[in-house]
Amino acid sequence: LRQCRRWWQTAQMQLTMISGASSGIGAALADRALAADHKVATISRRPGPGDHLAADLSDPASWPIVSDWIDGLVSAEAWDRVVFVHNAGVIDPVGFAGHVDPAAYTTNVLLNSASAQVLGERFLGTVSNLDCPAQLMIISSGAGKRPILGWSSYCAGKAAADMWVRTVGAEQAALESKVTVLSVAPGVVDTAMQASIRDSAETEFPLIDQFKELHASGSLLAPGDVAEALFVLAQANAGDMHQDTHIENGAVLDIRDFIDS
Repeated sequence: LRQCRRWWQTAQMQLTMISGASSGIGAALADRALAADHKVATISRRPGPGDHLAADLSDPASWPIVSDWIDGLVSAEAWDRVVFVHNAGVIDPVGFAGHVDPAAYTTNVLLNSASAQVLGERFLGTVSNLDCPAQLMIISSGAGKRPILGWSSYCAGKAAADMWVRTVGAEQAALESKVTVLSVAPGVVDTAMQASIRDSAETEFPLIDQFKELHASGSLLAPGDVAEALFVLAQANAGDMHQDTHIENGAVLDIRDFIDS
């Protein structure tokens, strides 16, 4: 087994890795982890906080590179806890299937569905030899639970990620491992993605008025508030009680249940 630092050996050391951390929720979460003195490593196309790897996760050629980078980070120290938050995602192309750019549709499928599974599977392999707790958190969406016209690839990608989490979480429970796998929907957050959604044409996205109203009424969640709740949840292990929720391995959660109203 790879040895993890024991509780009596100086201060706790946590490695927190985040994809899609150049802006929005990912950037806010990285900043929160840095403030807690975590070793923070980020993955995105544009520069991000902490140690950064530039990578386009919609390109399958990047996945082995990212996995090797993660393995190197995990192996570099005797960590007390290791966390990987897969936050990278894309909403485009917005529009009805059969009436959008095929290349953009493929990018959406690869990033939202395939990259979460492939990188998540490799992370599980990397941390399987640790003797300290680890967590894999996939940032999902309520769109994975219901059909939304104009978002077919996004809805399907998030639904696939949710089912993957349920399955591998059950596997980790069967293995009695120290790895917790969670899927977390962040709610409707005031990010660049939301601004992009509001710029859609009604013919491509019939629900656009609902999203404009959420913005106009001040109903969007602040990235910092969501990041704080995600940060706390990332410290939970399967079997823990987190607020009033029993955390099960493979749980599909909504972060709004953990944000004080």
